[in-house]
Amino acid sequence: MKTNNNQIIKITDIDMSLIDSFPDHPFKVVEDDKMLQLTESIMNNGLLYPVLVREKADGRYEMIAGHRRKRATELAGQDKIHAMVCNYDDDTAAIVMVESNIHQRENMLPSEKAFAYKILYDAIKRKGGRPSKENMTPVVSHLRSSEELAEKVGESREQIRRYICLTNLVPELLEFVDEGKIGMRPAVEMSYLDEDTQRDIVDFIDENECFPSHAQTIQLRKLFNDSKLDTNVISEILSEEKGNQHEKLVFRGDRVRKLLPKTLPAERTEEYVCKALEYYNRFLQRQRSRDER
Repeated sequence: MKTNNNQIIKITDIDMSLIDSFPDHPFKVVEDDKMLQLTESIMNNGLLYPVLVREKADGRYEMIAGHRRKRATELAGQDKIHAMVCNYDDDTAAIVMVESNIHQRENMLPSEKAFAYKILYDAIKRKGGRPSKENMTPVVSHLRSSEELAEKVGESREQIRRYICLTNLVPELLEFVDEGKIGMRPAVEMSYLDEDTQRDIVDFIDENECFPSHAQTIQLRKLFNDSKLDTNVISEILSEEKGNQHEKLVFRGDRVRKLLPKTLPAERTEEYVCKALEYYNRFLQRQRSRDER
């Protein structure tokens, strides 16, 4: 996390009850094994790196960087936390908040990237890409903001555009993306549909446990743009057998999920389950061999 020392007012201990989360903080604070390790470290050694906050007009503080450290400190049973207090403006605070997370977190969810990139893009655009600059049209401003964002996060402008599109999805569809049940490209196509249409798709998925393909979402978007899409058409399109569709295996999500490690990323779930099945099959083969002796 990079900070401008000229904007750090003081370093002090602050009552955690006075610290509010950053507005629309896009990153999940998960109480996983890493959180447990951090909590134990704080209990044994104290907080090694102070959090970063800024003062609010009402006398409280706003967390910029350190939401996980704050939660671990609470779990460690402490009331106060060591903090650097800065005087960042809104956009600088947003930029530092996102950058401090994307460079430290592993296996970020698509939803986390989506809202983080949107916050960062908007802040960069407001802070340094205003069309009021000499000879800068809105298009040039957009390009410069996109280029700066791509450089900061290490992804292509097109991939960043796709992630930001995901912020237009209803929560249910975005959760399917996080779980790896809907891919990026079909998710982007559905992001151009209005909320009512997206919820009709969610209803179909819930009733049929069938997720749309990229080709199907392209068709849905085209019909939506032509004002020819309704619930019957949605059902007709999504009921079509996909070209690569095989016999569907249905599992109860809650039953499977409780058997998976809590820290397992969604995109590695299939690999984990397949390896577990391979291991179990080898176990059954060994057992049959023993029984035949």
